[in-house]
Amino acid sequence: MTDLTSRLLDLAVAIQQIPAPTFHEAERAEFVRARFAAEGLQDVEIDSVGNVCARLPALRPSSTVHRPLVVSAHLDTVFPIGTDLKIFREPGRISGAGIGDNSLGVAGLFGLVWALRERTVNLPADLWLVANVCEEGLGDLRGMKALVERFGSQARAFVVLEGMALGSVYHRGLGVRRYRVSVRTGGGHAWIDYGQPSAVHELTALAAKITALKVPAEPRTTLNVGIISGGTSVNTIAAEARLELDLRSEGPETLEEMARQVEALAAAARREGVEISAEVVGRRPAGELPASHPLVKLAQDCLRSVGIEPRLHIGSTDANHPLSLGLPAVTVGLTTGRGAHTVHEYINTAPLEKGVEALVGLVSSIQ
Repeated sequence: MTDLTSRLLDLAVAIQQIPAPTFHEAERAEFVRARFAAEGLQDVEIDSVGNVCARLPALRPSSTVHRPLVVSAHLDTVFPIGTDLKIFREPGRISGAGIGDNSLGVAGLFGLVWALRERTVNLPADLWLVANVCEEGLGDLRGMKALVERFGSQARAFVVLEGMALGSVYHRGLGVRRYRVSVRTGGGHAWIDYGQPSAVHELTALAAKITALKVPAEPRTTLNVGIISGGTSVNTIAAEARLELDLRSEGPETLEEMARQVEALAAAARREGVEISAEVVGRRPAGELPASHPLVKLAQDCLRSVGIEPRLHIGSTDANHPLSLGLPAVTVGLTTGRGAHTVHEYINTAPLEKGVEALVGLVSSIQ
């Protein structure tokens, strides 16, 4: 293992030890801001939405004005405050909640700086490094949306880092629609008011109908009720209950149709004494770069240069937003691993060296 790789892994662990649920990334953001400043990067700041930004200037600026390149990695995790963040180190593997998704991705921003300096790579223009907020859950890509609003078409490209998924090039953004379905009733006493509508009963009946919807295999489409909550006690007819629903599809029209069916079911379940709302709480727009696009081909070539055969994928990442606007963007991984979004998540350490090399090749070659 090289010294750079060892430093990168140690930094990933230090980042992972700072809880950062979506909407609560401030402590981790401050840690990254201080480290950016310690690296001597320029224009270090935390912006109005919480993104941490820093600029690595071109070593020898050319007389031709080149647009900057933006490389980002999301700060937030899916794990709530209080999650056990204990790290387990084994030969060739590090395990811990959020270590790969996305503590290693954030650490990769620093690894990129170290590697570029170590090799005295002369970038043709400034490189902006951003640790952004709100990629996970109901964050609705808030951080990336602010980033795209700031740079827009002035950026040569957006390169999004994930700690895992080495070998994959995500050049297509998977459309996502998220709902919060809420039910309200009069409630009451479980014995005295028996027969009055219960928000929990109504919601679970509606959830059963939603999950019974026919989900097409082509284009690939998924449906998931991730959270159900409500009620006040075991002997109370619940006055309120809610669920959160995630819909995804490779086909934008199919996603719209699934959303229409969910809304229709919610509307049909309303009756006297039962209020039901289906609120859209997240939209991840679809978009893509064709496989023939120079950025997609370059990302593949850089993986092949380190002996990894690339795979083109569709996924729901921060790249969704710039892709939906027709801006060049790809998401790439730094190493391999498994168990993302579980407390059993782990990364493999050996492939990381190749992942960094491929990233350096990509960043230094984007024209």
